[in-house]
Amino acid sequence: MTTRIACLGDSLTRAQFSVDYLGLLGQRHPAGDVRLARFCANGDFAYNLLQRVDAVVTDPPDVITVLIGTNDARASLAGYPVEQAMKRKQLPDRPSTGWFQQCLGTVVARLRAETDATIGLLSLPVLGQQLDGAAAQASRAYSRMIAEVAATNGVAYLPLHERQTEELRRADPPPTPYREVTPAAAVGVLVQHAVLRRSLDTISRRRGLLLTTDHIHQNSRGATLIAEVINAGLLTQRA
Repeated sequence: MTTRIACLGDSLTRAQFSVDYLGLLGQRHPAGDVRLARFCANGDFAYNLLQRVDAVVTDPPDVITVLIGTNDARASLAGYPVEQAMKRKQLPDRPSTGWFQQCLGTVVARLRAETDATIGLLSLPVLGQQLDGAAAQASRAYSRMIAEVAATNGVAYLPLHERQTEELRRADPPPTPYREVTPAAAVGVLVQHAVLRRSLDTISRRRGLLLTTDHIHQNSRGATLIAEVINAGLLTQRA
């Protein structure tokens, strides 16, 4: 029997700038065993994901994964263009920790009420690779909020942030300072990838980054950890 999996998220799930963790997850199972669908858009906040719930519950899947909050966490950092993001993503309120938890909690409550799916909330990938830096600390703080929402709503918590933190500590990569991704920088990655035919892993390596291409979007190593955490937390028991 095919397990239908809905993956909810932002650009990490859309995989335009990241290695596709859905593809890596699918490769862990025999052909036909899983069918993956993505519900996401680049730059999405938890509020935007809430607007996508109708599309998920219309044809309820067997398993739902939620990987959201990276942009909410970025918005808490100095230098993030909050006003531009609010306009671009049509946010009715300024991003905040309280609003993030409220939106995510509403997403989970609706998924629980309107589907019979097994639901898992992933903590965030580590922002940057300096674990004591402000970006990594923000992703850690938002991951703790995700854990609280999961516990409150009785759904699975998938410890991606913790797994990536372990990977960074073990590898001890160069302390490359975090840099916020601008639209021009994002286009630059696409040009290198699509025009110059450089793999995302090559781009990552040239920048001295272990898990990401740009401190945010995932290379093969980072995306593999996402697939591993989902598989271990939600799918192995269904095999």
